Amino acid sequence: MSTIAIVGAGPQLGRAIGRRFAAEGFDVALIARNCTTLQEVAADLADTGARVGVFPADVTDRPALHAALAAAEEQLGPIDVLEYSPAPAPADLRRAPLVEATKVTVESVLAQLDLYLLGGVAAVQHVLPGMLERGTGTVLVSSGAGSGPMIAPHVANVQIATGGMRNWILNLHTALSGTGVYAAHVAICRLHRPRRPGFPARDDG
Repeated sequence: MSTIAIVGAGPQLGRAIGRRFAAEGFDVALIARNCTTLQEVAADLADTGARVGVFPADVTDRPALHAALAAAEEQLGPIDVLEYSPAPAPADLRRAPLVEATKVTVESVLAQLDLYLLGGVAAVQHVLPGMLERGTGTVLVSSGAGSGPMIAPHVANVQIATGGMRNWILNLHTALSGTGVYAAHVAICRLHRPRRPGFPARDDG
């Protein structure tokens, strides 16, 4: 049985990714800092037949992130797919607001780098050695379309971080050529809304 670890597993994109991979026979490790949200997503995946594990961790707390990934491996087995797609909570945006391009400062970028880029590097650092040893695996990073294909000057501080992550993942993909391990970045250009009661589930979140 293969395992996917979804880092930043929320009720929208994370839930949709979990359902899609569960339908393909994957077990699902859910990693995020909000325990209540994780339990809700896990409950939503209960009907898929997959084993679902909940592993709370804040991606900006590197030891906690490594511990969560290690616990996921111990419970569900080696991580075959790492999906990284964290998103800020409203409290995060109050503390570190979105900044327009002409108003970007060093300080306004640091929190975004911590969330999107450095957390992603730490997660990949944990799973990549095992993938290379096994000769198979996938690193999948998802972020907004402003990370590459689109220009989004109203959220420039975020795009500095996600654009850096995209660049690294594309370089990583090339560096991994011939190893059996793949890295990919997906830029998403749409809103994701949670499922409403009475409406059918949708795999696009």
